[in-house]
Amino acid sequence: MKNRPFIIGMIHLPPLPGSPKNTLSLEEIINYAKSEGEKLEKAGVDGVIVENLGDYPFFKDNIPPITIASMSIIVKEVRKSFNFDVGVNVLRNGCIDAFSIAHVTNSQFIRCNILIGAYVTDQGIIEGKAAELLRLKRSLNSNVKIFADIHVKHAYPLYNLPIELAAQDLAERGGADAVIVSGPRSSLPPSIENVKKVKESINLPVVIGSGISLENFRDFCKIADGLIIGEKDFKENGEIGGPSKFEAYKYLVEECTKIER
Repeated sequence: MKNRPFIIGMIHLPPLPGSPKNTLSLEEIINYAKSEGEKLEKAGVDGVIVENLGDYPFFKDNIPPITIASMSIIVKEVRKSFNFDVGVNVLRNGCIDAFSIAHVTNSQFIRCNILIGAYVTDQGIIEGKAAELLRLKRSLNSNVKIFADIHVKHAYPLYNLPIELAAQDLAERGGADAVIVSGPRSSLPPSIENVKKVKESINLPVVIGSGISLENFRDFCKIADGLIIGEKDFKENGEIGGPSKFEAYKYLVEECTKIER
């Protein structure tokens, strides 16, 4: 058993067919996703999340069918090509779509940005999908895990409970399998204090969902159950959503393993 958090790399997809900035064919995007997977597997990550980051501006939900079709094919190719766990995140809050993709591709988990509650976001007001999602999971008798955000980044909760109470609702009433704690934006980490509050309030794995850098990762390696890695320090030339930087991922994995927990 690894003496470190479960480390999740990001395969940030270029704009998919149908999105405003798309320039690549689906085959080219598949090849890009595989090249990302090769670097991340070689670096020693435990899992990856395949995410349509290039598709901005994002739909709240009701994701276009062409996006779901494209992601299904890409995720299937990633899943059969590598040995790490595979997760799916369909932005902005396509949790049911992500779950469906994960189930049919035999992937292990999804990231659901807003599982319960209601948040004001740059896509408008987004409401949670827990009731529908958990019933879909039951109807499919699926083993796909739901990693769900609490006080998710790039959003403000309308039902603004203290984070530890919101985490309890997410664990007890939302049906999450793991809880993701993030900062206010992708580049900003959560406070150590908030991570500790969440860990002390629930009995689920707690995953860091934003802001991990080469400067701060050691602090989070000590306390978190999982880390989602994909910020500028882990991208070639610091390009947001760009190709992964193998050396940075490898360094984090090796150093996290050395830290006492």
